Amino acid sequence: MGSPHKTNLYRDLEALPACLRGEIMGGQLITRPSPNGKHIVAASNMSAEYNIPYQKGRGGPGGWWILQEPEVHLVLDEVVVVPDVVGWRKDRMPDIPGSHKFNIVPDWVCEILSPSTASVDRVLKKPLYARYGVEFLWLADLADCTLETFELQGNYWQSTGLFSGNAMVSVQPFEDSAVCLTDLMGDW
Repeated sequence: MGSPHKTNLYRDLEALPACLRGEIMGGQLITRPSPNGKHIVAASNMSAEYNIPYQKGRGGPGGWWILQEPEVHLVLDEVVVVPDVVGWRKDRMPDIPGSHKFNIVPDWVCEILSPSTASVDRVLKKPLYARYGVEFLWLADLADCTLETFELQGNYWQSTGLFSGNAMVSVQPFEDSAVCLTDLMGDW
């Protein structure tokens, strides 16, 4: 069982109003406003593009769960993140949990950066994902219309790509699909 302080943090997270998203990192409850419309569209597009071939197995290899904004407990009730789009290989997580708490480290995370989230995603969450063994990380920057992709090598992130404009994205773990970046992020 966690310390009383950490347990209270999770209780505080659960008590947040619907207009705030909360995560627990570094022993602190970090809150931010709910995502804006462009952020939601980008997360929906990302999820939709990879759901059919990778989760459903239509036109692709299948074998994945692709979800939006699950509550991921890297350490139960003590290190809690809510990635924008996340994926697990079904051989590692055969079934979706009955609870809202996902306690298996994801294989892939995509964070959609916006002015209110970029520093948290880059400075706090990126090293946290490496520490807990997320294999692939994507950072989609809506302001710059870029996508940075990384693969975990030991304890460090190795860049696997930087995509911009109308570039075709075909990179691990979804290298079997080539998707136009504007289809993933939205054409603003």
